[in-house]
Amino acid sequence: MLNVESVVKGFGDHLLFDNTGFQINYGERIGLVGKNGFGKTTLIKMIMGEQNPDEGSISVPSDYRIGYLSQKISFSRPTVLGECMQGLADFEKDHYWKAEKILAGLGFSDTDMQKDPLQFSGGFQVRLNLAKVLVCAPDLLILDEPTNYLDITSIRWLSDFLNSWPRELLLVTHDRSFMDKVVTHICGINRKKIRKIEGNTEKYYSRVAKDEEIYEKTRRNEEKKQKEIENFISRFRAKARLASLVQSRVKTLEKNRPKEKLAKESALEFSFNCVPFSGKQVMKAEHLNFSYSDEYSLIRDFSLTVYPGDRIGIIGMNGKGKTTLLKILAGKMDPSHGKVTWNPNVKSGYFEQTNIKTLVDSFTVEEEIHSTWPDLTRQQTRNICGAMMFEGDKALRKISVLSGGEKSRVMIGKLLVTPLNLLLLDEPGNHLDMESCDSFTMALEEFEGTVVLVTHNEMFLNTLANRLIVFHNEGISIFEGTYQKFLENVGWEQEATPGKKNNNGKPGIGKKELRQARSRIISERSKAIRPVQSKIDKAERAIELLEQEIENLNEAIIQSTQSDGGNRIESLSVKLSEKQRELDERFEKLETWLQALEEKETFYEEKLNEVEREDRE
Repeated sequence: MLNVESVVKGFGDHLLFDNTGFQINYGERIGLVGKNGFGKTTLIKMIMGEQNPDEGSISVPSDYRIGYLSQKISFSRPTVLGECMQGLADFEKDHYWKAEKILAGLGFSDTDMQKDPLQFSGGFQVRLNLAKVLVCAPDLLILDEPTNYLDITSIRWLSDFLNSWPRELLLVTHDRSFMDKVVTHICGINRKKIRKIEGNTEKYYSRVAKDEEIYEKTRRNEEKKQKEIENFISRFRAKARLASLVQSRVKTLEKNRPKEKLAKESALEFSFNCVPFSGKQVMKAEHLNFSYSDEYSLIRDFSLTVYPGDRIGIIGMNGKGKTTLLKILAGKMDPSHGKVTWNPNVKSGYFEQTNIKTLVDSFTVEEEIHSTWPDLTRQQTRNICGAMMFEGDKALRKISVLSGGEKSRVMIGKLLVTPLNLLLLDEPGNHLDMESCDSFTMALEEFEGTVVLVTHNEMFLNTLANRLIVFHNEGISIFEGTYQKFLENVGWEQEATPGKKNNNGKPGIGKKELRQARSRIISERSKAIRPVQSKIDKAERAIELLEQEIENLNEAIIQSTQSDGGNRIESLSVKLSEKQRELDERFEKLETWLQALEEKETFYEEKLNEVEREDRE
């Protein structure tokens, strides 16, 4: 358990935390949220003991172990497996299979595990750092942006892994869908306070918005009452007979100080400058091939037609060629064979992380954005700067002093000022905070042009994509449909885990096969149950009508009794007897159909359990 109590922390005149705190209890998985610059990194450094609070305390039990994912790369062992095993606890130093399991989940093959860590790309080196933290099984696991440089299948594996994490977790990520899948609670940094709630990010932000709305209404009401009191004092101060009332109101004013108006929080809010497009096709790629060597082709005989309004997600594991394909489509690289034809009416914008190298270090933010579209007035340029959270004097900062995330925001600002009808984007959300990612997603939704997007962020895919380009082991394919339909109908090959062994040493069922088997059984169950359920529904409706008719007949008999209508009573009684007999028959049939429904549901439930049991045993 970790306890942050009454913490105050600031740098110069910039106060981050003002007498605030929270607690992480046993088994809680906490998502830490807050805008860039609000203190998430500072809080983690204080928990790790790298910085101290100005006031307050951070306490943990004496034997409490904290594991932290560091972005610093430092390796001392000759193999990936040996490096990962360094993270094992002292009593587990020879438990190599624990390291193998985690490395495999993060995308390392058996061959990779015997290679030198320095042979790998920066992304895989970050994964190895993550594996070293995960394998040590600390009491509190702190992960700061763990999905950076992970591909979509590794992110999904990490999500499953963390969901079964038995201890405590503190997670910082810009990927809202990943966070919501993992955490049990949210701790939000807002207005120099830390607030913890049970639930996901949507619940947290809704609660904050509601509380601030209530605060503002209360503040306005109190302000109104205060003005009324001030007017009373001003009008009747000179009247001796009202002196006691005036004095009472003066004391009330002194006692009840008005609430401060909430300062407006800066947020990334913007929209792209879309120009109309006329044409049936945006671009056409025909028989594309590309390779960096004669031995292996990244792209083989790939063709694609992009239509107006398309939202195309390019997905797959790292190193398969997603960024290369986007560059070819954008005209930044030439294919080895094949061609890309653009409609002459296309006005495109291209974004990728390495684009920040094209920024001019000696320019200010304002000058860099204005240089993209010189027709802009200075006020228009400043408005774009403000939308990218470079308000006021921040727009005059030199590019050379900006962080990587700030430079990415400048690149997005340059896209905003350019009239476009086609956006080609490579991981645009990597250096945005969660709120900014939400605003970016909304801007893409409202953009009337066409979007082609490389991303591992499943929130982007679920919200935007209506078509997918999927890189998989067998090459590239186009999936006509949403990401959710892709998961339901195709799924990821890596999650199928072919060759997996169950506890008896027999081949088990992979995730993909398990999903397909369950889907098949559920479909069969639906077909078998639907006609029986239809009969039950009809029977229930008929019974309701009969019961109403019987009730009406009983009322009619009572009324006839009161009016001495003997003949009518006899006729109504016969009808009542018939309806009662019909009702009994309906109930008997209903009972038969309900029993049949129960038997069918039990049968298919056993089939579902059998499939899952085969996978476990």
